[in-house]
Amino acid sequence: MYGYDSRVRLSEVDQDRRMTLNAILNSFQDCSSFHSEDLGVGAAFVEQKKRMWVLSSWKIVIQRYPELAESIRVETSPYEFSKLTGRRNFRMLDGRGEMLACADSLWVYMDAVRKRPCRLEEDVAGAYTMEPRLTCMEYEDGHIQIPEDMTAEEPFPVHRWHLDVNHHVNNGQYVQMAAEYLPDGFVIRQMKAEYKKSALLGDVIYPEVKIDKNGGTVVLGDQDGKPYAVIEFR
Repeated sequence: MYGYDSRVRLSEVDQDRRMTLNAILNSFQDCSSFHSEDLGVGAAFVEQKKRMWVLSSWKIVIQRYPELAESIRVETSPYEFSKLTGRRNFRMLDGRGEMLACADSLWVYMDAVRKRPCRLEEDVAGAYTMEPRLTCMEYEDGHIQIPEDMTAEEPFPVHRWHLDVNHHVNNGQYVQMAAEYLPDGFVIRQMKAEYKKSALLGDVIYPEVKIDKNGGTVVLGDQDGKPYAVIEFR
Protein backbone atom coordinates (compact mmCIF):
# COMPACT_ATOMS: atom_id res chain seq x y z
CA MET A 1 0.00 0.00 0.00
CA TYR A 2 1.34 3.41 -0.99
CA GLY A 3 1.53 6.05 1.74
CA TYR A 4 3.20 9.07 3.29
CA ASP A 5 3.77 10.28 6.83
CA SER A 6 2.65 13.67 8.04
CA ARG A 7 1.50 15.72 11.02
CA VAL A 8 -1.77 17.57 11.49
CA ARG A 9 -1.15 21.20 10.52
CA LEU A 10 -2.67 24.33 12.05
CA SER A 11 -4.26 25.06 8.66
CA GLU A 12 -6.06 21.68 8.79
CA VAL A 13 -7.84 21.97 12.15
CA ASP A 14 -11.08 23.53 13.38
CA GLN A 15 -11.69 25.70 16.44
CA ASP A 16 -11.36 22.60 18.65
CA ARG A 17 -7.91 21.83 17.19
CA ARG A 18 -9.17 18.68 15.48
CA MET A 19 -8.52 17.90 11.84
CA THR A 20 -11.52 18.78 9.67
CA LEU A 21 -13.33 16.38 7.36
CA ASN A 22 -12.24 18.48 4.41
CA ALA A 23 -8.59 18.23 5.49
CA ILE A 24 -8.91 14.44 5.74
CA LEU A 25 -10.49 14.35 2.29
CA ASN A 26 -7.71 16.54 0.88
CA SER A 27 -5.08 14.29 2.46
CA PHE A 28 -6.63 11.31 0.68
CA GLN A 29 -6.69 13.19 -2.63
CA ASP A 30 -3.05 14.22 -2.15
CA CYS A 31 -2.09 10.61 -1.45
CA SER A 32 -3.67 9.35 -4.68
CA SER A 33 -1.95 12.17 -6.59
CA PHE A 34 1.45 11.39 -5.04
CA HIS A 35 0.94 7.71 -5.83
CA SER A 36 0.25 8.36 -9.52
CA GLU A 37 3.10 10.88 -9.82
CA ASP A 38 5.60 8.46 -8.25
CA LEU A 39 4.51 5.74 -10.69
CA GLY A 40 5.04 8.07 -13.65
CA VAL A 41 1.35 8.26 -14.60
CA GLY A 42 0.46 11.52 -12.88
CA ALA A 43 -1.30 14.66 -14.04
CA ALA A 44 1.17 15.67 -16.77
CA PHE A 45 1.30 12.13 -18.18
CA VAL A 46 -2.48 11.77 -18.61
CA GLU A 47 -2.77 15.39 -19.76
CA GLN A 48 -0.46 14.59 -22.68
CA LYS A 49 -2.96 11.92 -23.64
CA LYS A 50 -5.78 14.48 -23.29
CA ARG A 51 -7.16 12.39 -20.46
CA MET A 52 -8.08 13.00 -16.83
CA TRP A 53 -9.37 11.13 -13.81
CA VAL A 54 -12.69 12.45 -12.44
CA LEU A 55 -14.06 11.40 -9.07
CA SER A 56 -17.54 9.90 -9.31
CA SER A 57 -18.25 9.07 -5.67
CA TRP A 58 -16.75 8.94 -2.17
CA LYS A 59 -17.60 7.22 1.06
CA ILE A 60 -15.52 8.31 4.05
CA VAL A 61 -15.89 6.82 7.53
CA ILE A 62 -14.33 8.63 10.50
CA GLN A 63 -13.33 6.69 13.63
CA ARG A 64 -11.54 9.61 15.28
CA TYR A 65 -10.46 13.08 14.19
CA PRO A 66 -6.71 13.53 14.85
CA GLU A 67 -5.57 16.60 16.75
CA LEU A 68 -3.20 19.46 16.02
CA ALA A 69 0.44 18.32 15.56
CA GLU A 70 -0.49 14.62 15.87
CA SER A 71 1.55 12.25 13.71
CA ILE A 72 -0.48 10.53 11.01
CA ARG A 73 0.07 8.20 8.08
CA VAL A 74 -2.07 8.43 4.93
CA GLU A 75 -2.28 5.39 2.65
CA THR A 76 -4.02 4.36 -0.56
CA SER A 77 -4.36 1.35 -2.82
CA PRO A 78 -6.35 0.66 -6.00
CA TYR A 79 -8.30 -2.57 -5.86
CA GLU A 80 -10.29 -2.71 -9.10
CA PHE A 81 -10.17 -1.44 -12.69
CA SER A 82 -12.84 -1.76 -15.34
CA LYS A 83 -12.63 -0.56 -18.95
CA LEU A 84 -13.63 2.98 -17.95
CA THR A 85 -13.24 3.26 -14.16
CA GLY A 86 -10.99 2.61 -11.21
CA ARG A 87 -11.75 1.98 -7.55
CA ARG A 88 -9.40 3.06 -4.79
CA ASN A 89 -9.29 2.72 -0.99
CA PHE A 90 -7.74 5.13 1.49
CA ARG A 91 -6.96 5.04 5.16
CA MET A 92 -5.49 7.35 7.77
CA LEU A 93 -3.62 5.88 10.74
CA ASP A 94 -2.39 7.42 13.97
CA GLY A 95 1.12 7.07 15.41
CA ARG A 96 0.22 3.69 16.94
CA GLY A 97 -1.05 2.37 13.61
CA GLU A 98 -4.71 2.54 14.66
CA MET A 99 -7.37 3.52 12.17
CA LEU A 100 -8.53 7.13 12.20
CA ALA A 101 -10.48 7.17 8.93
CA CYS A 102 -10.95 5.10 5.80
CA ALA A 103 -12.57 5.66 2.44
CA ASP A 104 -13.77 4.06 -0.76
CA SER A 105 -13.80 5.96 -4.05
CA LEU A 106 -14.87 5.47 -7.66
CA TRP A 107 -13.00 7.32 -10.41
CA VAL A 108 -13.92 7.67 -14.09
CA TYR A 109 -11.24 7.92 -16.78
CA MET A 110 -12.27 10.75 -19.08
CA ASP A 111 -11.45 12.14 -22.51
CA ALA A 112 -10.54 15.72 -21.52
CA VAL A 113 -11.53 17.12 -24.92
CA ARG A 114 -14.80 15.31 -25.53
CA LYS A 115 -15.75 15.34 -21.82
CA ARG A 116 -16.88 11.74 -21.83
CA PRO A 117 -15.63 8.44 -20.34
CA CYS A 118 -13.02 6.63 -22.41
CA ARG A 119 -11.18 3.33 -22.35
CA LEU A 120 -8.40 3.06 -19.78
CA GLU A 121 -5.08 2.49 -21.56
CA GLU A 122 -2.82 -0.37 -20.52
CA ASP A 123 0.19 1.88 -19.85
CA VAL A 124 -1.91 3.71 -17.23
CA ALA A 125 -3.71 0.76 -15.64
CA GLY A 126 -0.61 -1.43 -15.78
CA ALA A 127 1.40 1.01 -13.65
CA TYR A 128 -0.67 0.17 -10.56
CA THR A 129 -0.62 -2.93 -8.39
CA MET A 130 -4.03 -4.12 -7.29
CA GLU A 131 -4.42 -4.88 -3.57
CA PRO A 132 -7.24 -6.47 -1.54
CA ARG A 133 -10.16 -4.22 -0.70
CA LEU A 134 -10.08 -2.81 2.83
CA THR A 135 -12.50 -4.32 5.36
CA CYS A 136 -13.00 -1.17 7.46
CA MET A 137 -16.44 -0.27 6.08
CA GLU A 138 -19.58 -1.52 4.41
CA TYR A 139 -19.47 -1.15 0.63
CA GLU A 140 -22.38 0.34 -1.29
CA ASP A 141 -23.18 1.29 -4.88
CA GLY A 142 -22.54 4.98 -4.21
CA HIS A 143 -26.10 6.07 -5.03
CA ILE A 144 -27.63 8.49 -2.51
CA GLN A 145 -31.38 8.52 -2.04
CA ILE A 146 -32.61 12.12 -2.26
CA PRO A 147 -35.43 12.97 0.20
CA GLU A 148 -38.63 14.38 -1.25
CA ASP A 149 -39.14 17.26 1.20
CA MET A 150 -36.00 19.28 0.52
CA THR A 151 -35.75 22.97 1.47
CA ALA A 152 -34.33 25.42 -1.07
CA GLU A 153 -31.58 27.67 0.28
CA GLU A 154 -29.99 30.88 -1.06
CA PRO A 155 -28.07 30.32 -4.33
CA PHE A 156 -24.42 31.36 -4.61
CA PRO A 157 -21.84 31.67 -7.41
CA VAL A 158 -18.78 29.55 -8.10
CA HIS A 159 -15.57 31.50 -7.39
CA ARG A 160 -12.00 30.96 -8.54
CA TRP A 161 -10.93 29.48 -5.19
CA HIS A 162 -13.44 26.66 -5.69
CA LEU A 163 -11.61 25.37 -8.80
CA ASP A 164 -8.99 22.64 -9.18
CA VAL A 165 -6.39 21.81 -11.85
CA ASN A 166 -9.15 20.57 -14.17
CA HIS A 167 -10.79 24.04 -14.00
CA HIS A 168 -13.96 22.81 -12.32
CA VAL A 169 -15.14 22.85 -8.71
CA ASN A 170 -12.97 20.53 -6.64
CA ASN A 171 -14.88 17.64 -5.09
CA GLY A 172 -13.76 18.66 -1.60
CA GLN A 173 -15.24 22.11 -2.12
CA TYR A 174 -18.70 20.59 -2.67
CA VAL A 175 -18.39 18.76 0.65
CA GLN A 176 -17.32 21.93 2.43
CA MET A 177 -20.23 23.85 0.87
CA ALA A 178 -22.70 21.18 1.98
CA ALA A 179 -21.33 20.92 5.53
CA GLU A 180 -22.23 24.59 6.12
CA TYR A 181 -25.88 23.54 6.46
CA LEU A 182 -25.26 21.13 9.35
CA PRO A 183 -26.19 22.33 12.84
CA ASP A 184 -23.47 23.67 15.13
CA GLY A 185 -21.80 20.89 17.08
CA PHE A 186 -22.79 18.08 14.70
CA VAL A 187 -19.93 15.58 14.44
CA ILE A 188 -19.66 13.92 11.03
CA ARG A 189 -18.90 10.21 11.31
CA GLN A 190 -19.72 9.26 7.73
CA MET A 191 -19.85 11.21 4.50
CA LYS A 192 -21.01 10.04 1.10
CA ALA A 193 -20.72 12.20 -2.00
CA GLU A 194 -21.97 11.53 -5.50
CA TYR A 195 -20.78 13.80 -8.31
CA LYS A 196 -23.11 14.28 -11.26
CA LYS A 197 -21.57 17.02 -13.40
CA SER A 198 -18.89 19.69 -13.13
CA ALA A 199 -19.63 23.22 -11.96
CA LEU A 200 -17.44 25.86 -13.61
CA LEU A 201 -16.38 29.40 -12.85
CA GLY A 202 -19.40 31.71 -13.07
CA ASP A 203 -21.99 28.95 -12.56
CA VAL A 204 -24.54 29.53 -9.82
CA ILE A 205 -25.23 26.75 -7.31
CA TYR A 206 -28.75 26.27 -5.98
CA PRO A 207 -28.70 24.27 -2.74
CA GLU A 208 -31.53 22.07 -1.48
CA VAL A 209 -31.23 20.74 2.04
CA LYS A 210 -32.81 18.16 4.34
CA ILE A 211 -31.34 18.03 7.86
CA ASP A 212 -32.40 15.90 10.83
CA LYS A 213 -30.84 14.81 14.12
CA ASN A 214 -28.93 11.99 12.44
CA GLY A 215 -27.37 14.15 9.72
CA GLY A 216 -28.78 15.15 6.40
CA THR A 217 -28.62 15.36 2.62
CA VAL A 218 -27.58 18.37 0.55
CA VAL A 219 -28.13 18.68 -3.20
CA LEU A 220 -25.99 21.29 -4.93
CA GLY A 221 -27.64 21.84 -8.29
CA ASP A 222 -28.08 24.24 -11.17
CA GLN A 223 -31.05 26.56 -11.78
CA ASP A 224 -32.96 23.74 -13.46
CA GLY A 225 -32.58 21.47 -10.42
CA LYS A 226 -30.00 19.18 -12.04
CA PRO A 227 -27.40 18.22 -9.42
CA TYR A 228 -23.74 19.00 -9.61
CA ALA A 229 -23.22 16.96 -6.44
CA VAL A 230 -25.24 15.17 -3.77
CA ILE A 231 -23.74 14.85 -0.29
CA GLU A 232 -25.01 12.81 2.64
CA PHE A 233 -23.76 13.22 6.22
CA ARG A 234 -24.24 10.83 9.14
